[in-house]
Amino acid sequence: MRAPHRLIKACLIVLSVTVVAGVLAVAQFRALVDATPPVDLFAPTSQVVTARNGDLLRAYTVGDGLWRLPVDPARVDPGYVKLLLATEDGQFLEHSGVDPKALVRAGWQLLTHGRIVSGGSTLTMQVVRLSERLHTRSPSGKFGQIVKALALERFASKDDILAAYLSLAPFGGNLEGVRSASLAWFGKEPARLTPAEAAFLVALPQAPEARRPDRDPAAAKAARDRILKRAADRGILALSDAEAAMAEPVPTRRRDFPLLAAHAADRAVAAAPREGEIRLAIDGKLQALLEGLAAERASAIGPNVSVAIMVAEEASGDVLASVGSAGLFDQKRAGSIDMTRAIRSPGSTLKPFIYGLAFEAGIAHPETLVEDRPTTFAGYTPNNFDKTFRGTVTVRQALADSLNVPAIQTLELVGPARLVTRFRRAGVEAKLPDMAPANLAVGLGGVGLTLNDLTTLYTALARGGRPIALRERVDALGPAEPPKPLMDERAAAYVTDILAGPLGAAKGDVRVAIKTGTSYGYRDAWAMGYDGRNVVGVWVGRPDGAPLPGLMGVDVAVPVLADTFVRAGGTTRLPPEPPGLLKVSNAELPPPLQRLRGARAAVALKDAGPEIAYPPAGARVDLGFAAGSPQPLALRVRNGKGPFTWLADGAPVAREPWARQFSYVPKGAGFLTLSVIDGEGRADRITVFVE
Repeated sequence: MRAPHRLIKACLIVLSVTVVAGVLAVAQFRALVDATPPVDLFAPTSQVVTARNGDLLRAYTVGDGLWRLPVDPARVDPGYVKLLLATEDGQFLEHSGVDPKALVRAGWQLLTHGRIVSGGSTLTMQVVRLSERLHTRSPSGKFGQIVKALALERFASKDDILAAYLSLAPFGGNLEGVRSASLAWFGKEPARLTPAEAAFLVALPQAPEARRPDRDPAAAKAARDRILKRAADRGILALSDAEAAMAEPVPTRRRDFPLLAAHAADRAVAAAPREGEIRLAIDGKLQALLEGLAAERASAIGPNVSVAIMVAEEASGDVLASVGSAGLFDQKRAGSIDMTRAIRSPGSTLKPFIYGLAFEAGIAHPETLVEDRPTTFAGYTPNNFDKTFRGTVTVRQALADSLNVPAIQTLELVGPARLVTRFRRAGVEAKLPDMAPANLAVGLGGVGLTLNDLTTLYTALARGGRPIALRERVDALGPAEPPKPLMDERAAAYVTDILAGPLGAAKGDVRVAIKTGTSYGYRDAWAMGYDGRNVVGVWVGRPDGAPLPGLMGVDVAVPVLADTFVRAGGTTRLPPEPPGLLKVSNAELPPPLQRLRGARAAVALKDAGPEIAYPPAGARVDLGFAAGSPQPLALRVRNGKGPFTWLADGAPVAREPWARQFSYVPKGAGFLTLSVIDGEGRADRITVFVE
């Protein structure tokens, strides 16, 4: 009897030792898992630049040359995620990093078939392998992968692990992540995928090089179809849907990633190299349309010609489109040069601002007469573009026809330095030759500006003289304080009325204010325009500055501008004119405004007494009393020395130490006597009728 007892005792000892050893092994394994730091799920992703609505404009490879675009799981097709989990890890939401049943099944299939039939790796294990670039074919490698997967699940959520897989999964070549793959193979974001597309993206990471459809489309299709058949067998897809998906071809080539607003994107990335996603104010659809327009027109105009286009929203200053060239990779047209930022001669595009300052100063009105005759200004003799002179014309005609001599006469009175200083108010720094002081040549393009500068200035003009910083990024902050006006509202309204006249593109009662320009030697052709919604700037020329005989803004730039408005959704009515505009003929103007006085007369008037420049004596000014909400009456004085004291019907209403402008709301409609007294006691008085 002793032998059986000894045998039983021995067995119990062996069993006890085995159990203890197992317990110790489990404890050691748990300690190993506890001591294992989780893998870093962060992997550098491609820096991306998106449009205002979030659509991709341009992406950049990460440091190792991979396309690994950031992926938001919420913006990935749920059908793809469901198919992925069913195929790769059916127990993903239940297990703790390892699926023992899947490992046993995979091992048994390996033993019985002599090859891998199905993998035993969970998505967590795959994330570990992808994050650390592990080789897990060996037993030791697989064991390490299991340990790290268990450790990872103790620190990371299932959502984080799934997001890491969606970002790291390989899809052939230098593609990583489902977003990169969807864009490269299907030309679309992964937010909405067909069953065929979803199955393809599930199958490809299992053997990304062997199943690359651009190398072996048959292997890619066979792998995709197996996923679809399995999904149908499991009830994930209807059989009819799976069969229809299997009938679809697989892609056979990689598509190019989006490459819109390349110059603006490069500029944004250079300014913020550490930001993962930069959102621009650009409208992606409009940008694509205008890039096509620039390429079409440049090709039609001639060789080596480029085209640049900018569209800014008048209300916000948002840059809705920025086309820097006629083709980024067109070397003959120097497509890599951003012509929206190239310093060029603006030609005649500055003339509206010259006249606007003259209107503001009270020395001119659109119906003021000015002489267009051969004139020399301190050795400077400007000629008109067509080498002819019109004689006596109105300021309206002089600006509409872009006459040079009247513009220089007006600039001599306004002062080139004042013009350049007003540009600075809008945030535009004019580039003068050799840092020379501003002179009269500025009025005809003798200064360096960019298309972005001109768009900024014309945006201020479209806004009634109120500048606003153009905004390329949606999160860009404006200045702490609003800038001072480029010109007053009424002066801007006079300019707009002229520009929306003979040269304005009119459709019914919808007008577009347009000004063209051509630089000296036919090097730059410009067209600037605005309606009640958008401001458009167009430049045409050679990036190397070579002349192109016959290149004129009205011939080559205006058609581009017109097409730009069409592609931007059509034109919008200009805003209503401000109250108080003087709409009269030349004969009805007060004598000082009937004819533009010369510079010598202006110099002689510097020591003269004050003179009320606006409103003119005897004028009828509609301030809106009939509507019940009267607007302020703008008062302006020229000549004299400050401080200035204003009186209305003999009662003081304001004392302005330096300003020559003042706004005053009369007590009621009817005749009003206005007086101004300067610092030396000299005075001027007029009577007007307000209504």
